[in-house]
Amino acid sequence: MPMNRLKLYLDDHKVKYVTITHSLAYTAQEIAESAHIQGRELAKTVMVDIDGKMAMAILPASEKASLSLLKQAAGASKVRLAREDEFKDKFPECELGAMPPFGNLYGMEVFAAETLAAADKEIAFNAGSHTELVKMAYKDFERLVQPKVVKLTSAH
Repeated sequence: MPMNRLKLYLDDHKVKYVTITHSLAYTAQEIAESAHIQGRELAKTVMVDIDGKMAMAILPASEKASLSLLKQAAGASKVRLAREDEFKDKFPECELGAMPPFGNLYGMEVFAAETLAAADKEIAFNAGSHTELVKMAYKDFERLVQPKVVKLTSAH
């Protein structure tokens, strides 16, 4: 089961969370509808290649990542969306496209949109499958993952 690694990690760190099981959904909009969560409360994980290194950009599902803003925030010379074949083997226990935003568990840097940090006290995200979400306090997510909080979207 994809969730085991994440659940063990959260339990080990005494984090309170809930899991939400929903019908099979692939897009952030479908997931939000299926799980009855607003798009701005659902975080999506976008895999990016920053100067040749795989990283995660986390932002509200209702927003679009700006690669130029990420490039600037990371102080990088080149940022692009990663291709599935470049990262599919890095998350063996996860369904493709459903990785949780815990780059620290996979040796990756994580960039979180400031709009996500400011938007809500809670964060919900894919938990390794296309039928399960985890919802937890944003402050716990930030404490465990220690993302670089940056301007990732042109919203606001």
